[in-house]
Amino acid sequence: MIHIFLGFLLLFVPFTDIADDLSIKYNGETIASISRSDFANNLLGREMIDHETYDQFVQQLDQVTFEPPVNAQIDKLGNLVSEQVGYRLNKHKLKQLFYQYYFGKGPMEIDVPRQVLHPRVDSELLSDIRTRRIGQYVTYFNSRNKQRSHNIKLATEAINNQVVFPGETFSFNQIVGKRTKERGYLPAPVIVRGELSEGIGGGICQVSSTLYNAVDRAGLAIVQRYSHSRRVPYVPRGRDATVSWYGPDFVFRNELNQPILLQARVYGGQMSVVVLSSESINVEQRTVPGAPQKLPREINIEEDDQ
Repeated sequence: MIHIFLGFLLLFVPFTDIADDLSIKYNGETIASISRSDFANNLLGREMIDHETYDQFVQQLDQVTFEPPVNAQIDKLGNLVSEQVGYRLNKHKLKQLFYQYYFGKGPMEIDVPRQVLHPRVDSELLSDIRTRRIGQYVTYFNSRNKQRSHNIKLATEAINNQVVFPGETFSFNQIVGKRTKERGYLPAPVIVRGELSEGIGGGICQVSSTLYNAVDRAGLAIVQRYSHSRRVPYVPRGRDATVSWYGPDFVFRNELNQPILLQARVYGGQMSVVVLSSESINVEQRTVPGAPQKLPREINIEEDDQ
């Protein structure tokens, strides 16, 4: 059951007198019961609505009823999983219904008005762009290092099934997010100022480096890449891409004429990234004006792998 708080008011409570209340239902369940007095302007009277209170109510109602759309995906067995539409509060329709109740008489009951949110990636698009492999890269790691392996799996899952449309830019930090204990990342060896150390999220740079080599082979434009301050064992020298939440990022742009799909997997002690697209893709590489192309910058102050 959903409870909605509005300032000091608990909106879903057992009222003794609900003769004049507005009951709001969502998926067949009453999630809020409000009265005109909750929104009356104390200075100007019932004829004027306290819009600050109303806006707070709408914001909270929007939060508890929001259902994000889900993109179509490829599961671990290679099967196509269909997309799901999402829903968001229709604020314009809600205001019409609220005004109808507020300036009317007696009680009223409404269903939360919603608008449909369509996913960016549907089954038709995914079926088309999974047909041609344009890039792939595999790296290996010690699966007995449980904490580092765990971090690699988390980051790999984050980039798996990502679709990058023509002209779009992919940021590793933006997609994977902050590597913290609260988000499930564990302490593992990292490189700090050229020295091995222990830090939350160790192992992440293997994922970004594997991704870099896969998208580079696919002919995508490398916008931003930084090299480690010391050599790493999982890729050849100069083929790595270090990342840090408060520091370097790995960024590429899809300058091809079709969307691309990333398929990232971990199998035992290896991880792979495959770049897929449609048969009609033009794989001739294009460049981003002014962007560095395959020229890594070595840095010595990164908190590597975080």
